[in-house]
Amino acid sequence: MYSFEPSEEQRMLIDAAQRYATNDLRPAAHEADEAGVLPPALIEKGWELGVLQASIPESFGGFGEHSAVTGVLAAEELAYGDLAGALAAMVPATYAIPILLAGTDEQRKALLPPVIEAGWKPYVAAFVEPHYDFDPASMRTTAKREGEGYLLAGEKVFVPFADSAKSFLIYASLDGKTQGFIVPAGAAGLTVGERESLLGLRGLPTFPLKLDGVKVPAGGRLGGEGGHDPAPLLAATDVAVAALALGMSRAAYDYALAYAKDRQAFGVPIAQKQAIAFGLAEMATEIEAIRLLVWEAAWKIDKGKEDAAQAAYLALTGAGDMAMMVTDRAVQFLGGHGYIREHPVELWMRNGRGIPAFAGLAMV
Repeated sequence: MYSFEPSEEQRMLIDAAQRYATNDLRPAAHEADEAGVLPPALIEKGWELGVLQASIPESFGGFGEHSAVTGVLAAEELAYGDLAGALAAMVPATYAIPILLAGTDEQRKALLPPVIEAGWKPYVAAFVEPHYDFDPASMRTTAKREGEGYLLAGEKVFVPFADSAKSFLIYASLDGKTQGFIVPAGAAGLTVGERESLLGLRGLPTFPLKLDGVKVPAGGRLGGEGGHDPAPLLAATDVAVAALALGMSRAAYDYALAYAKDRQAFGVPIAQKQAIAFGLAEMATEIEAIRLLVWEAAWKIDKGKEDAAQAAYLALTGAGDMAMMVTDRAVQFLGGHGYIREHPVELWMRNGRGIPAFAGLAMV
């Protein structure tokens, strides 16, 4: 059975992430959303927390061992500050963690050190596709064998920092199985489209990709000639996004609770009104329930349990519903103030709406 008590190292990381989220991300979130850009120094400071570096062994440039539990603990705290900022700081993990978990030794030795060394760099993954029925297990982007390598064709969306990316990890269907392929920026046939205009995550620049016969050498297939099992990678992204949803929802709950205790109607705080009190209690209950699902899924990933992917999917599904309920209620409980952009609840609601579509944007 797993423990609910973080280790000393995890506690230190949580505390550092909390300080960054509260002192740096939260104060910058509104302006980043309005301006459509996160300050590079803000992203760099998040990178310096060492969340990814602590997941990579020393032999590949890091200083720790991979732990999904540690990853979700950090992700929750980062998203408590701002979801867009958290995703930006975590972007290199979407490229590095799959290589760590599913790459060959040669791929790990060659590809991981450039990501980990020095400052934050836009190594990114291209996962989501522009279809209403997008299924990570049945992608429409295809990879076909040609000679000693592969040809990629299709479209991707929600690719962070694609316009400045150093390299891409692009997912495609090969013989009906989702596989990852390493594609350097500027590869022939790879086109980065205009920046996307989204309902939420406005501080995070995302772009569509078009792949028209992009050539990938045999060594560019994640896992080499034998490929890899996609289930662990799907689990790692599902549980990461669920943890981010959890942190953002906790922020919305805390803000709504504080407001309800301060705001008075008919001489008493509105938190004492039955409808408000019961609503806040339900918000807190759902947050705690999803946290247990997230922790259990992460624990199963670390233990190599066969049902880890299923547990992570259930956590993400529950987190999507929970995030929408909690953030929507936060807006409601603020009344007219909830609709004003100076209060962060409307931003959290817009971001919460997208949680089910954000698979692939984070990895632990």
